[in-house]
Amino acid sequence: MAGPVAGGGGDSLRRFRRLADLTAVVTFLLIIVGGIVRVSESGLGCGPGGSGTKGWPLCGGQVVPFVGNENRVIEFSHRLLATIVVILIGLLCWRAYKGLRERSPWAFRGALIAGVLVLAQAGLGGLTVEHSLAEELVAAHLGTAMLLLGLLLWMSAKARSQAAEEEGTTRPPVRGLKPYAATAAVLLLCAIVAGGYMAGTEERGTAEVGPNVAGAHMACGKMFPECGSGKFLPFGNNRLTDIHLTHRVFVYLATIAIIVLLSVAFARGSRDRLLALAALLLLCQFMLGALNVWLGEHGPLIVAHLTTGSLLWATVVAIAYKLAWLPSWSSSPEKAPRAEASAAAA
Repeated sequence: MAGPVAGGGGDSLRRFRRLADLTAVVTFLLIIVGGIVRVSESGLGCGPGGSGTKGWPLCGGQVVPFVGNENRVIEFSHRLLATIVVILIGLLCWRAYKGLRERSPWAFRGALIAGVLVLAQAGLGGLTVEHSLAEELVAAHLGTAMLLLGLLLWMSAKARSQAAEEEGTTRPPVRGLKPYAATAAVLLLCAIVAGGYMAGTEERGTAEVGPNVAGAHMACGKMFPECGSGKFLPFGNNRLTDIHLTHRVFVYLATIAIIVLLSVAFARGSRDRLLALAALLLLCQFMLGALNVWLGEHGPLIVAHLTTGSLLWATVVAIAYKLAWLPSWSSSPEKAPRAEASAAAA
């Protein structure tokens, strides 16, 4: 019988995993820079809506704007990172096809789906500029980025799990955790997309009357968890307040779902460090959201809120993959007998 494949699942699998990790990191940076584009009001730095190809894919009519105002440079840096992500995903496709298409067909399929997502993301970016940052497109742009990040993390987790299976160092998933993990991930994604939609309403006016650069963000004033009149969820006052409250509802539901997920995983024996990290990020994210309301809209707080939310999303999907869907990988071969015994007992 053949022994374990050398190099933690083979050189091809290890290189693919590392490339997926790198692509996930750059995608995360792309999301954060996108937040900086928003708070610096640089979303139309390469040209106003209706600029056609001069605004996207060109930037101010230039391929590379060596000179220009600060907003143009910030927006172009976001596009440059997006180009790097496209290149990295192209390399993922090539590496999966060259070295893993027979042994690990999931790798090539996943890389192709990532390619479709990143092209859709680029198209949404162009439409967002062309339509002057319409809220629907802002939300779709952010949501697609989160799906891409989640897919890249799945490919990395799948590669680790397969390598561990070939070496006999896996443990079975936590029993019955799938529905809790799926619910938490879906609700968190909805909260993030709703937040993106809310961000897209800037300069629409708190009650759709008069100028207000905060848009739906300050539709409840500086009140949290109350809103405006002092009520908890006073839906029906106006469109922008309803947008703000919809985001809050998804935040509340996602918070409850994540707490339940962490509690069930802990109660059923998991002591993975991802659980503690998710709890810490959830607390920080909730407080940052409250501070964004209590203190008004401040650029650093908005970027911190987006950064923590993205990290929380990455951590929740990592928990779903590692503890609920895939055989969990161990750090040393001697843990394999215990994993086999646990699986037999289950």
